Amino acid sequence: MKPVFLIISQVYVPDPAAVGQYLADAAAEMARRGYRTVVYTSRNGYEDSSVVYPRREVRDGVEIRRLPFSSFGKDSIKVRLLAQIIFLLQAMFHALFTPGLRGMMVSTSPPACGIGGAIVSLLRRVPIKFWVMDVNPDQLVVMKVVGPKSFPVRLFDAFNLAILRRASDIVVLDRFMAERVARKAPVAHKMHTLPPWPQEGLLESIPHAQNAFRQRHVPAGRLAVMYSGLHTPANPLTTLLEAAQRLQADPRLLLMCIGGGNGKKEVEDKIAAGAQNIVSLPYQPLADIKFSLSAADVHVVSMGDNMVGIVHPCKVYGAMAVARPLLLLGPARCHINDLIETHRIGWRIEHGDVAGAEKVLREILATPPEELQAMGQRAASAITGAMSKKQLLGQFCDVLQRGLPPPRRVAVKALGATVPEH
Repeated sequence: MKPVFLIISQVYVPDPAAVGQYLADAAAEMARRGYRTVVYTSRNGYEDSSVVYPRREVRDGVEIRRLPFSSFGKDSIKVRLLAQIIFLLQAMFHALFTPGLRGMMVSTSPPACGIGGAIVSLLRRVPIKFWVMDVNPDQLVVMKVVGPKSFPVRLFDAFNLAILRRASDIVVLDRFMAERVARKAPVAHKMHTLPPWPQEGLLESIPHAQNAFRQRHVPAGRLAVMYSGLHTPANPLTTLLEAAQRLQADPRLLLMCIGGGNGKKEVEDKIAAGAQNIVSLPYQPLADIKFSLSAADVHVVSMGDNMVGIVHPCKVYGAMAVARPLLLLGPARCHINDLIETHRIGWRIEHGDVAGAEKVLREILATPPEELQAMGQRAASAITGAMSKKQLLGQFCDVLQRGLPPPRRVAVKALGATVPEH
């Protein structure tokens, strides 16, 4: 029997949430390496709970088991918390009785997944890997959802301490996140800083002239500045929306906001108030993502001033993969600005500086197309090198495989060697 590697996550493909896409890549690579890879996830969509996925499925060699009553939508924090608890209890129960379990991984979806994984890891006596994709309760505290000294925060910090101590390896997404996690527990010796990889299999740069999505949504002569992804108060667009509204008289600018989330309301409000250079579109199907991302001339990445080291906008890698410059709405000291300055691929504006944002937008509008293309090509070149999916996914799965029993091997006497059994 092949050793089982288990992943617990509330979201997984084909759900469009980014964390599910990354977990699917890692799971498929572990299956390719010879492990029987099993995923416990939600049967209902994360953003839209009315979407129901198959109860059992095999994708890319990965066995997916979807659990009921694990998503009720995102209308309220209480409803989301209830769904997370129900999911976690079900996943823990199944994990405790999964035969052949030799290792497991949890991320921060749901946020309390770490404590459930730590308990299973302890009882089953198997190593666990912890992938920190955002940091809570820190995010809830800075968003003023809960007080810093409240009981839920102290309880959550205790949960974090348990998984940080129990995990054999911890993966964080950038140096700022590493600093924050290291302040919670002395785990630097087992922490690995690896950014997410671009979804190269889904992405390519489509020329505007050949892009039906662009032709359908971007009128001729417009320069499309696009925000694509989850809209949340953690990554506000307020300053950019105000600046775009000030540029109503300039027929060249189009601000495109694609995706969902509870932060989308401020976009809809601007449009309802008469902003005609702002458009709102829902999440696009994964199969069409290369067309929607390539429809942009410049991609927006927003990072809340107090969110550095807490969240990591993965959308930046998709924008770079389709060879587009970046416009950062956020502080100078953050991972996205490191990328912009290192590779000379964009601009930055401060939250609250509407006049500065207006000035930058005018500068972008005045930038020659060939210069925008050159910036985009530098972004794409960075992605195809050390930040490529092959490099980063390989390094990530090397971490997952550390300390696990090797896949069952079959002797090859003629060669005097062994090869993994797949």
